[in-house]
Amino acid sequence: MILADILRLAPVIPVVIIDEVKDAVPLARALVKGGLPVIEVTLRTGAGLQAIRAIADEVPEAVVGVGTVLTEAQFDKSVAAGAQFAVSPGATGQLLDAVSEAEVQLLPGVATASEAMALIERGYKFAKLFPAEAAGGAALLAALASPLPQLKFCPTGGVTLESAPKYLKLPNVVCVGGSWMVSRAAIAAGDWECITLAASGAAALHVHRTP
Repeated sequence: MILADILRLAPVIPVVIIDEVKDAVPLARALVKGGLPVIEVTLRTGAGLQAIRAIADEVPEAVVGVGTVLTEAQFDKSVAAGAQFAVSPGATGQLLDAVSEAEVQLLPGVATASEAMALIERGYKFAKLFPAEAAGGAALLAALASPLPQLKFCPTGGVTLESAPKYLKLPNVVCVGGSWMVSRAAIAAGDWECITLAASGAAALHVHRTP
């Protein structure tokens, strides 16, 4: 599945930090049940790669990706584990060169107009605004929409259920990334019903779609 289609599957991509591999499958099932099939599992813990593999193997209805990709080695290991897309907090030339011919596509992070222009020069059509709220939030994306219409964004970083709608109404936002429905406390407690309920609320958000 190409990145453009993945990003349009749901208005919100849950950004997940998994401490215990055993939680990966029930968490993914809870999110899918709530209407959020696209899941970004970050590499912020040692369980990340195994969690991706478990979800890819046991939850076929989920589209699992990898987040916090910093190096070519991390990208390659994640793809081997079953990641269907990758997300990076920034975009170095070395990383972009390394993944340029890969079948699995990267959603690179940017925080400025210059960084966005550099991605456009490389042919990218989608980027992550990160950290979204700290970088300027919806106001920044609204300002970029006219001069840089070639690039669509998935803002991530500080986005909440309350702030998500202001992003999703923008013409250059395809979806948002958030972690409010997947708190580490809820995951540790195995409160899958609570996570499904929160995912349902996120899945019900409206996305502005340009013709």
